[in-house]
Amino acid sequence: MKYSMKNKAQQGFTLIELVVVIVILGILAVTAAPKFINLQADARTATLEAVKASMQSAYTLVHSKSLIQGNESAVAADGETVVVNSQGDVVNLDLGYPISTAGAATVPADDWALLLEVNADEFIISDDSIAGYVVVYPEGGTEPTALPADNDAPTAAESSCFAYYQESQALGTSPVTDVVICL
Repeated sequence: MKYSMKNKAQQGFTLIELVVVIVILGILAVTAAPKFINLQADARTATLEAVKASMQSAYTLVHSKSLIQGNESAVAADGETVVVNSQGDVVNLDLGYPISTAGAATVPADDWALLLEVNADEFIISDDSIAGYVVVYPEGGTEPTALPADNDAPTAAESSCFAYYQESQALGTSPVTDVVICL
């Protein structure tokens, strides 16, 4: 009697085939899952990196305007400003860059709201949470109170993530911008 494969229809997978597939899926889950677990924090950090880049672009443009006006060496107390949009809105300067320290007549957060145009429903711009800095942090997040010691990530007790700006501290130096990553 001849044995023919045509007569026997395959009914499904064998037990060995199912076990091999389950093992392969288990290996993939163990190696790939950790990379996708913290996507929300990574997305927030990436958004804050974009805010940081916007801050750098904004202070570069403001500084260029102050160079054109010839007031790049004026300190904040001199009250120098530059016009930043077609509505005639002005930004206060210190050494040719936007200010980050609030004075009697200046509110740096208001200046940065003009420069960044971030969505107020998603981000808060503050100039009073860390003295001498303008910080931008996600709405609903914890307001930062200090820069982390390693300037990399907040401690577990201080779980805030934010982008920050500090005005130039001396003539000829650039401002400082950076991001504290999200946990």
